[in-house]
Amino acid sequence: MTETLPHDLRSDARNNRDRILEAARSLYAEHGLEVTMREVARRAGVGPATLYRRFPARQVLLEAVFADELRACGGIVEDGCADPDPWRGFTSVIERISVLNVGNQGFVDAFMSEQPRSESFAEHRRELLAKLAELAQRAQAAGRLRGDFVIDDLVLVLLAGRGLAATPSARSVAAARRFAALAIDAFRASETHRPLPGRQTRWRRPA
Repeated sequence: MTETLPHDLRSDARNNRDRILEAARSLYAEHGLEVTMREVARRAGVGPATLYRRFPARQVLLEAVFADELRACGGIVEDGCADPDPWRGFTSVIERISVLNVGNQGFVDAFMSEQPRSESFAEHRRELLAKLAELAQRAQAAGRLRGDFVIDDLVLVLLAGRGLAATPSARSVAAARRFAALAIDAFRASETHRPLPGRQTRWRRPA
């Protein structure tokens, strides 16, 4: 029996970790980042000591929970920037990220927060927004994206899309695509567009 004990301990540790991540994903998706570590432990069926042994800080748990979403978000932006048609690439980013975000309120909160809970999220956000700003400039140069667009307008759309998390799951993807289509139509260059209100504050890459 003693020969199998280390393997059993490793298996139990993996199971606890998997249960914690599953519980955190579910709670963050449903309720956003206001969920406490104690609530995560309760949903996972483990004690707080077990939770903190696996994830000693909330930041560590957030990064583990949303690792897949960060990779998916980065892939969407890379695909859009690689498209030889900058407007098509730009619009694909809006639609695909809207669909990605609709089912995960916590990820949107973590990624778009002005005071990120994780430096990893802050760095990803800086990198992705810098790439999207360059893509937007190419779309403007091609005459397809309205000239008074600034990257903060895209941030505004992503933040507004957070409200879609309240949509019943059976309709959430369709709602996200419709919302994206409305945003894309607003961003499209057109002689009938009125100038956007407010002072333009172009997003700048951090030094």
